[in-house]
Amino acid sequence: MEPHTRSQEFSLYGTDGARKYLNRDERQRVLAAVAQLPADRALFALTLAWSGARVSEVLALSASSFQIDAGVVAIRTLKRRGHHIREVPVPPELIKALDSRFHLTARQRDPRRADSRLWPWHRVTAWRIIKRLMTLCRISGRRASPRGLRHAFGVVTLGLVPRNIRQKWMGHARPESTDVYSAVCGPEEQAFAARFWRANDNAAPALPSRR
Repeated sequence: MEPHTRSQEFSLYGTDGARKYLNRDERQRVLAAVAQLPADRALFALTLAWSGARVSEVLALSASSFQIDAGVVAIRTLKRRGHHIREVPVPPELIKALDSRFHLTARQRDPRRADSRLWPWHRVTAWRIIKRLMTLCRISGRRASPRGLRHAFGVVTLGLVPRNIRQKWMGHARPESTDVYSAVCGPEEQAFAARFWRANDNAAPALPSRR
């Protein structure tokens, strides 16, 4: 028997059938709810959501990680051997908010502060912040976690971002890891289904009438 690859072992569903990722509606609810958090926590959650990074990767960010004018964050991929950095574009509004809150521009000019972490929290603390945010949004289960938010990033790029770019943004060493997200019923597949329904609407079975 051939050994299982990582992509075969990894699934967006648990063995009990529970979904591990936030769907589009849940992700939108989380993005809306961050406004209720203190600024530091809100910006941490938004950086997670818009970069697709892991908790430990966002916690490692400093002022020097950001190209402010270009709107790019350089993320050290911690799950790959050696020193590997991936650049991910993030919304300009987020960059502006981060600069305003953490004084990124000023820190970059100060060698003593440029490489200091923006969020000096322990990983467990960061995890609990996101967990409370999920509770606030009435999201539960395995998807109610930072990893669920990361998987949501991979899912919402379907049909919008080429696979090779999605792989880079997610920090995957192999394209097979990125292909896992293609198993989700994305917008392209839903569009095909809608066309199928319209083409066969005359042949659709009649719904039973109420009695």
